[in-house]
Amino acid sequence: MTAEVGKRVATWRKVIAGVLFIIPWIVYLAYPAYNTAQPELGGVPFFYWYQTLWLFISAVLFLIAVLLLYPGKGGE
Repeated sequence: MTAEVGKRVATWRKVIAGVLFIIPWIVYLAYPAYNTAQPELGGVPFFYWYQTLWLFISAVLFLIAVLLLYPGKGGE
């Protein structure tokens, strides 16, 4: 067993990571708020480009959460 296995993650890191994981779920569950065709962006209805935008935002939020939960693991 290595020393790193027993290393604990600070509680504040877990709380922030949990919030970052929950944000996209809340946004996706707010379906009536973005279930519209207008405005369009490049001919694509709002509903589609909003969801696509949130896919990228979610990926960034998840990345930040993982880096908070596993500090020092980025280059391995």
